[in-house]
Amino acid sequence: MSLFEKCDRFTRAREIQAAGFYPYFVPIEASYDTEVVIHGQRKVMVGSNNYLGLTHHPKVLAAAEAALRRYGSGCTGSRFLNGTLDLHEELEERLARFLGQEAALVFSTGYQTNLGVIATLIGRDDHLFLDKLNHASIVDGARLAYGTVHRYPHGELATLERQLARAPADAGKLIVTDGIFSMEGDICDLPALLALAEFYGAQVMVDDAHAFGVLGERGGGTAQHFGLEHRVDLIMATFSKSLASIGGVIAGPEPVIHYLKHHARSLIFSASMPPASVATVLAALEVIEEEPERREALWSNTRRMQEGLKSLGYDTGKSETPVIPVLVGELEDTFIFWKALFDAGVFTNPVTPPAVPDNSCRLRISLMATHTEEQIDHVLEAFAQVGRHMALI
Repeated sequence: MSLFEKCDRFTRAREIQAAGFYPYFVPIEASYDTEVVIHGQRKVMVGSNNYLGLTHHPKVLAAAEAALRRYGSGCTGSRFLNGTLDLHEELEERLARFLGQEAALVFSTGYQTNLGVIATLIGRDDHLFLDKLNHASIVDGARLAYGTVHRYPHGELATLERQLARAPADAGKLIVTDGIFSMEGDICDLPALLALAEFYGAQVMVDDAHAFGVLGERGGGTAQHFGLEHRVDLIMATFSKSLASIGGVIAGPEPVIHYLKHHARSLIFSASMPPASVATVLAALEVIEEEPERREALWSNTRRMQEGLKSLGYDTGKSETPVIPVLVGELEDTFIFWKALFDAGVFTNPVTPPAVPDNSCRLRISLMATHTEEQIDHVLEAFAQVGRHMALI
């Protein structure tokens, strides 16, 4: 059999394209924070993870421009060699303080952060414990690791406890969990998880990709939300959401960060974050600290959207955050629903297997602090009209 035969057999995407419902790789011609231009038409963007609306903040844009002029467009090397700027080190110090940890290490993407940390720390005799709805980057990090991997059903800590109890008492053990689950919008039960970890001698790593800037009194994430910053061993966050850039960070004990600095392959063998991206994160951090009202606006918008969707009769699962799934079920219905909303001027994200289980397809909404009440009402009206037409509500 030819290596490429599977490519020839893959026809599903072309069939959806031919039917006119293909929802992926949609080219955006211009972006205006909460609105985008596609094919010359404006759409209300409720598919972006730009939770605090910082991608167009004047301070953020000015910082990126200044970094471009001072350092150029790229570092042209890895952090390990010629790709470390004083900006990288400044950012690491700032993030460690912000997250209440001893040290931090910046990677080029959030995906590379999870791959590098998990694959580096989990050796042959170690055990790794994952919630089954953790992000794909965590799953792929586990695939690269040499240790034994255990997966427990979403949120079922009784199963996790049985797995921990069966692992050798003297083995290294790491529990990795999303803080906010990216397809469900719910928050992990961090207090209960930490209690199990401490009883069985395991370390805990929290992926705060969707929680950084969103949860916590100061936007410090899940551990801060529960007041447990000093009991969590490792905190991971991405820069592509609330921080309006691209990149990732792992924060924790200084010896662990030092070890990762010299062993994580996704750091050592990958080009470092571009200067403008690093400067963007530094500026976004300042805005988060100086403008707490943005987080308040985000939660106000979240409540307005959640209440509106529920009043229409939609099932939003267990979401309790700005990540709001609208459960549809079948794949084809989800694509038709997406296209009808798109034509009505609303940009959402369709979520299908393998990101979610079969027959659990959904549209995912992500709220921003900068959405106006009028924009949210427009989105809700579109959901009402399309839902009635499709007999979904």
